[in-house]
Amino acid sequence: MVMIMGGIFSLIPLIFFSNYWLMALSLSILMFLVLVMSSFTDMITFISYFMGMDLVSYFLICLSLWICILMCVSSGNLYNNKMFINLFVLNILLLVLSLIITFSSLNMFIFYLFFEISLIPIFFLVLGWGYQPERINAGVYLLFYTMLVSLPVMVLLFYLNYSLNSLDFYFFKSSNTSLLMYLCLNLIFFVKIPMFLTHLWLPKAHVEAPISGSMVLAGVMLKLGGYGLFRVMKLMLLMSNYMNMFIINISLMGGVLISLMCLRQSDMKMLIAYSSVSHMGLVLSGILTMSSWGAWGALILMLAHGLSSSGLFCLANLLYERTHSRSLFLNKGFINILPSLSLLWFLLCSSSMAAPPSLNLLGEILLINSLVSYNFILMFILFFLVFYSAAYSLFLYSYTQHGKVYSGIFSFSSVNSREYLLLILHWIPLNLMFLKSEIYIWG
Repeated sequence: MVMIMGGIFSLIPLIFFSNYWLMALSLSILMFLVLVMSSFTDMITFISYFMGMDLVSYFLICLSLWICILMCVSSGNLYNNKMFINLFVLNILLLVLSLIITFSSLNMFIFYLFFEISLIPIFFLVLGWGYQPERINAGVYLLFYTMLVSLPVMVLLFYLNYSLNSLDFYFFKSSNTSLLMYLCLNLIFFVKIPMFLTHLWLPKAHVEAPISGSMVLAGVMLKLGGYGLFRVMKLMLLMSNYMNMFIINISLMGGVLISLMCLRQSDMKMLIAYSSVSHMGLVLSGILTMSSWGAWGALILMLAHGLSSSGLFCLANLLYERTHSRSLFLNKGFINILPSLSLLWFLLCSSSMAAPPSLNLLGEILLINSLVSYNFILMFILFFLVFYSAAYSLFLYSYTQHGKVYSGIFSFSSVNSREYLLLILHWIPLNLMFLKSEIYIWG
């Protein structure tokens, strides 16, 4: 772990002297090093003084590095237009560094500290390279939603340290927790996932962020909430018997409502952003069932959603760069102009709706099993959730690809090899990782 962080630190001075694409290549080499240090076990491996990796953190670190490499590839326009590209790369390196420390920390305080620090690069991405003037409003929403619910966690950390004499995850044990303690500890993760009713910052941040900001928000930042719940679940075992069913009902019912909202969206980015709330509601419910199936399904769907949602944002951005509009009414009939891109739209939309052979399908099968075995009544909500998620994915695909091309499009550039590479690097891991799916299951 220290080797990986040392590698990222060594890249920082090179930003101001070397090529942008060399930085992306260096991050790819770091990704390869992480893959070699595989940790397909539930035991904590590669332990240093306060850092180590188990199965969950290993896969989420791999996802963070992969998405950050693709962020560099997707931001070719920033490089071509010389839009403060050195600061942009510095921002990405600081972001990936904070994410790696967050996912590999074995201490609750270090986890909390870098959980909050990872907000700062995202905030600068939205404010510095966002498209519309509303990005300031979106950045404030993002910052204050997270900061407001993180303050009770800081107070709770002092209490935990006093009662347990340690903040290491290893020493956490179930105790008689109150409802206030349950909410103080978990609300920060519910906002980050985001759970329905605490999700209002997400669509705003996604829509105003540049493509790289949308990718990392959908791909990695939402996973911090799920990862945090995995780590602190042990403290809440007794209170969970009373509260979890309530939270699961809100998440799943909210997922159905959000899916209905997706069916009447006219903004492509808003539709993809709201679909994230629906998918992550399923992940949150799976984690809160406290079952092995729920934990495995949540991990798999987190990885699958990170790749498929990030890929869809890239596709929406490709159209936005050419038509300068995110409206579904103006972005129509692209199967006539860009048929090869239509194939990638189809592949990523079908993966998002959990069609085989994507990882989304595997994750949803495990999560549906865990939720139905937790409470049979949830089957009725899950039916609508799965049906509507397929409906809005088809809606997005059919509206963008079919119909008449908007006559106001005066000049139009074709898709270049960098953009095809970007999309294929989302789709390949998403649809080939299921061949080795036993590595996601531990215990």
